[in-house]
Amino acid sequence: MARPRQFDEERALDAAMRAFWANGYEATSTQDLCEATGLGRSSIYNTFISKHDLFERALGRYVDMMTATQLELLQDERLGPLERIRALFALVVDGEMKERRDGRSIGCLAVNATVELARRDTRAAALLERDLARRLDALRTVIATGLSAGEITSRRDPLTLARYLNSVIAGLRVAGQGGADRADLEGIIDTAMDTLTS
Repeated sequence: MARPRQFDEERALDAAMRAFWANGYEATSTQDLCEATGLGRSSIYNTFISKHDLFERALGRYVDMMTATQLELLQDERLGPLERIRALFALVVDGEMKERRDGRSIGCLAVNATVELARRDTRAAALLERDLARRLDALRTVIATGLSAGEITSRRDPLTLARYLNSVIAGLRVAGQGGADRADLEGIIDTAMDTLTS
């Protein structure tokens, strides 16, 4: 009879996710993962097969968690379209201010993984592409609603604007990693919001 696992797999996955998020895939060693999760090497490899498998699962958990929160906000019909977009930006900035080390944000695991791995890791790239499609669809829908209601007056089409806003969000993440403070990030947001109504 197999021995039951003596640890909480979900808790270990969360701890590994935070290690990869803070340090990146390549810079996170197996020893780092052991220290983060409190597990020995054999427990990590018996459960997660490889560092890469653990990373994929951690990245999947991260994008599901983050995207679910963002989609819930973008689909909240109690708010107008511009309010939803502004609230999404505020959520991003709050996250950047919360997750800081030495005056710099740790950014977004999805953005970090895109930069570090998407060109050479087809499985991570596919996961990130699926997540991007979900987020772009939600942004496109709220923008189309705003255009129909006359709240958004840009002459750009909804998908182009969705891609633009997604790029602004990624830029906020990178700027936070570079040391930008809340006022800097909010200035970027104000400029992006102006684009929707000009």
